[in-house]
Amino acid sequence: MPASGGEKEKEVSLHDSGEDTEDDESEILEESPCGRWQKRRVKVEQRDVPGIDVAYLAMDTEEGREVVWNEVQFSARRDYKAQEEKIAVVFDNLIQLDHPNIVKFYKYWADTKSEKPRVIFITEYMSSGSLKQFLKRVKKDMHQIQEKSWKRWTTQILSALSYLHSCEIPIVHGNLTTDTIFIQHNGLIKIGCVAPDAINNHVKTFREEQKNMHYLAPEYSVNQEKVTIGVDIYAFGICALEMAVVDIQGNGETKKKCISREAVLQAVEGLKDDSQRDFIRKCLSDQTKRPTARDLLLQPVLFEVHSLKLLAAHCIVDTESVAAEFESEVKALTKDQLGERVIASISHKDGRKGVDWKLSQVPALELEKFLEDVENGVYPLTAFALPRPQPTKKNRPQSPEMAESVKSETPEPSDVESRHIQEMNCNVKSGQEDLYQLEIHLRMDDKMRRELSCEISKDDRPQDLADELVDFGFINKSDKDQISSMIEERLRNFHSGQFPASTGMIRAT
Repeated sequence: MPASGGEKEKEVSLHDSGEDTEDDESEILEESPCGRWQKRRVKVEQRDVPGIDVAYLAMDTEEGREVVWNEVQFSARRDYKAQEEKIAVVFDNLIQLDHPNIVKFYKYWADTKSEKPRVIFITEYMSSGSLKQFLKRVKKDMHQIQEKSWKRWTTQILSALSYLHSCEIPIVHGNLTTDTIFIQHNGLIKIGCVAPDAINNHVKTFREEQKNMHYLAPEYSVNQEKVTIGVDIYAFGICALEMAVVDIQGNGETKKKCISREAVLQAVEGLKDDSQRDFIRKCLSDQTKRPTARDLLLQPVLFEVHSLKLLAAHCIVDTESVAAEFESEVKALTKDQLGERVIASISHKDGRKGVDWKLSQVPALELEKFLEDVENGVYPLTAFALPRPQPTKKNRPQSPEMAESVKSETPEPSDVESRHIQEMNCNVKSGQEDLYQLEIHLRMDDKMRRELSCEISKDDRPQDLADELVDFGFINKSDKDQISSMIEERLRNFHSGQFPASTGMIRAT
């Protein structure tokens, strides 16, 4: 496949329909040097942010999941050569980052064959969209963000910033806006486009996107060469303000309206919650008085869950043996129909009356949902203990262009699939020895196709296979039973000799 950026691309209209359009969308435009990443024709508009020229949907052929193919184009070869070493160091470090609230970087490489060099990097695909898009929907519905949601979102963003800023060489994001913050259906927040300063000076920048000028700290506007972590705190303060008021009233009626400093201050003063107002004021204060992300995490306004409850939940989630014991205990508790069983007690040595917590006061379903949120990263433990970041000073890894793609023994778990199946098909063929070749073809509700081919044994149960597809983010949990039934039917027909070589797509119900 071609690896240069000079090839003309066919424009696909959103109004096109039928098989031709579907084939166009699934067409492979380009492959990575190692062959693992395949660029598709579909552009990912939610990643239209400063620092990235264009982004496409791509396929990770090793793990069978969708990713984002990001491209940064330099205006001239000499511009790239001047920044080549810095870019390599930045992206080598980004690939080492591992945090539940940061969009994962998988790979990067450079295309220097064309006159205008490109840097291409692969990132996690956030199918649920950006926080900016979510706030627009909230505004359209004339709603406000609940205080509980605001606390959860700000805590997760600060968790990611605290992680970045605590690296051995602090990583400054430098591009934090509601366009670069992504939200999933379960409330999980992830920040993307981390540290684009190595490429920003040669592509689209904030200075060309006047609508985003209000995210820039005053000191960043004056001198871009001396960027500190305070720049991220200021930008975070603007994001926290937007989440609180949904929309900051700007100057002008165009889509690219400018939001002045006065408009920001007016929005802050309009907040009804005193603690929320003081919190955002600290973020937008003078550079010398601005708190760190760690300091902000300890502010009383963000404490939603009691510290002991949060610590206990993380212990249960992180320790397999404790989790198994807890699960069996919850099942035993649910048998108490009246909820009179005492599950916790507080006693006082000075003779004061103690307190008993009964099962009826802590519903098991709410507890299971809370543990699920903790496991997904919605309630990070950053206010009490930080996960130790990977050190940024390390030997340079093997060149990405030359590194071979090593297939994992066990696929890494991916995010929960939020899309639903619109059409599905399954084929079974004879394989080697006692194995069968299983092929699954899906068409999702966003018209994207997913394909999976694997070997199964005669002992594999359809239900177990469907569970694995859910666990690895291949299908939505609600589609599991339909997939299981389809696999079971195809296997049964195959064994009876009634299974044809190919069948049409089955419309999901």
